[in-house]
Amino acid sequence: MSLLAQQPAWQPAPGHLTLPLWPGGVPGGTANLPPEIDTTTAKDNLIAGKPVVRLGNVANPTLTLYKAPAPGVRPAVIVFPGGAYRILAIDLEGTEVCDWLNSIGVTCVLVKYRVPDTGPYPKSAAALQDAQRAIGMVRQHATEWNIDPNGVGVLGFSAGAHLSAALSTHFEKRLYDAVDDADKLSCRPDFAVIVYPGYLAFADQNMATNPEIHPTAETPTSFIVQAEDDPVHVENSTNYFLQLKNAKVPAELHIYSQGGHGYGLRRTELPVTTWPQSVEVWLHTIRVLP
Repeated sequence: MSLLAQQPAWQPAPGHLTLPLWPGGVPGGTANLPPEIDTTTAKDNLIAGKPVVRLGNVANPTLTLYKAPAPGVRPAVIVFPGGAYRILAIDLEGTEVCDWLNSIGVTCVLVKYRVPDTGPYPKSAAALQDAQRAIGMVRQHATEWNIDPNGVGVLGFSAGAHLSAALSTHFEKRLYDAVDDADKLSCRPDFAVIVYPGYLAFADQNMATNPEIHPTAETPTSFIVQAEDDPVHVENSTNYFLQLKNAKVPAELHIYSQGGHGYGLRRTELPVTTWPQSVEVWLHTIRVLP
């Protein structure tokens, strides 16, 4: 039974390379953590008529490679699923995203980062450590994986969108001691896609901007999308957009009147779920795609 308990609760489909983010153990690791588990129950809501894998107790973070079928050197997007830093919506905001990115000629790297209680930074540094480590590892393997090391972006949902913004503004110094040569490479994303973010504005402070997320002229160009009726609050997107504008960072903001929160890429009758097509156009606009 103990061996079974140590098996991850989620595994990628066969044929995808998976690597541990921390081959020597996670920074500040805790012993005797509960086993990884899919927390979804029959009572949980369906998204576009389908269930969602809600992965909890992630203590051993990984990255999984989804190589684009297109020939030649490709851009790459590192994907951070959401889940309020409690769980990871690993299919809705992970594997399904990688399938779409592959379909438009982009290699995807899915990060299974540590949860629960690993953010938002600086409440915990763990998730941001995982994100910084992941982008360095992708650049380290760029030649081997046919990735353009200067075309590595991030895409995150909800808490993962906050993580993408945190990585976009906290890349000058690693939050951990170097492990190997991957940590000598830049962990600055070349572009960022921010989908229905949380933790960028504080509802209990009259939507004040999170002071820990401070864009500068070095913050990467960003695409932001959210619905006005999102219970997580659309000010997370509008505040961040204005911060980017004030820092003179090119950004594109899409606000839809309806859509709520947590739809991923699953199409519904609501126009907000066409956002992937807008991202594809934007990737051509910023010349990530030809």
